[in-house]
This record gives sequence, C-alpha cells and structure tokens, in this order.
Amino acid sequence: MKVAIIPVTPFQQNCSLLVCEQTNKAAVVDPGGDLELILDAVKEQGVELEKILLTHGHIDHCGGTAQLSKQLGLPVEGPHIDDRFLIDDLPQQGLRFGFPQLQSFTPARWLLGGDHVRFGEVELEVRHCPGHTPGHVIFFSPEYRLALVGDVLFAGSIGRTDLPRGDHATLIRSIREQLWPLGRDVTFLPGHGPTSTFGEERESNPFVADSVLERVRT
Repeated sequence: MKVAIIPVTPFQQNCSLLVCEQTNKAAVVDPGGDLELILDAVKEQGVELEKILLTHGHIDHCGGTAQLSKQLGLPVEGPHIDDRFLIDDLPQQGLRFGFPQLQSFTPARWLLGGDHVRFGEVELEVRHCPGHTPGHVIFFSPEYRLALVGDVLFAGSIGRTDLPRGDHATLIRSIREQLWPLGRDVTFLPGHGPTSTFGEERESNPFVADSVLERVRT
C-alpha cells in the first residue's frame, strides 16, 4: 500500500490517498477541501478512486466529501453515526469559517469499532476512538503497521476536547485502550502535522506518555 499525504484547507489537514499497489484502486481519507489538489494527486498516481473514508465530522476533514462523492460517484464510509450532528451542520460550519458553500451528506455506511473497510485488496480495521468528537474512528492496517488516527493523537500532542461534545477523559481512554494496544512499532498519520510512532509518543508525549498516564492513575 502506498500513501500520499495532501495537506488541504487553511487548517492544513492531512488528507490521505491510499493506494492498493496490486489493483491500482485507491481510497481518499478525509477530503476536507481543495479538491483540485486531491484530484491532481489521483492523476499523478494514475489510480482509480474507489471510495471515501472519514475519521470524523469536522469541516477540515469532511468539507469536500459531498462534492467529491457526487462528482466521481464514490461511496462514503465513516465516521461513526455519533458524528452525524457535525455532518448535518456542515453548511453552517462553512459559513462560520469562510469556506465555499458546503453540503451535508449521509454516508453509505456508518462505521462501528470492529468493522473493516476495503479498497482493492487492502483491508483496514476500524476502531471507535471518541473524545475529540463522539463519532471519531481510526483506520489501522496490521499488515503495514500503519494507523490513520485523524485528530485523536498528534506528534507531541493530542486532539482538542473543547469543541462541541468533546471530552478529555474519553479521549485519553481512547488513546490508552484503542491505540496503544496496536503496538509501539505502529507508524501513525495524524490529521495535522508530521507522522510519528506510538512508541515514540509513549516515551515523550507530554499528554499521554506512559510516565504521564501512570502519574494520573496514582
């Protein structure tokens, strides 16, 4: 599987193009906007887009979804249905943040923890990781030791929890119970900023390093 990172929107959100090298089929994860950049990457890679995958319902992650889905006839999978309120509010979010007029949408498939998503011959595990938003999910490839974690975890930081229906304790629990068990060797691609590994974050992240969480427990 190949991965191309395409920073989009004024928030510089890491939209990702995932490519199955066996079939040349691809999935785009979190097309928040700047669709011309995404389509240029698709053309450059010479691949066929098969579906759209969403980690959560914030505007910078899914603002371009309705347009891209309609333009190319792509099904949308994700996030968890608990983020429906955010997707329904996309037109209003767009006005507040100065985005072009946006449309809400209904995914072809809402995702649950334990589900799997597929494109080409690639299969990704789905884990429900609420806290940043209630319906946030992440995508994990055991084969490639790669996780796409949206805004749950960043290199040296964690997702915000001061937005509607965010919850700090829930986010920490999601990281500890859903991400850390995947393995220290897993490379993760966050929604913003550089990649890192779970092992590195468990050593040095000031919010969720093992030493920090141990002090919180005691």
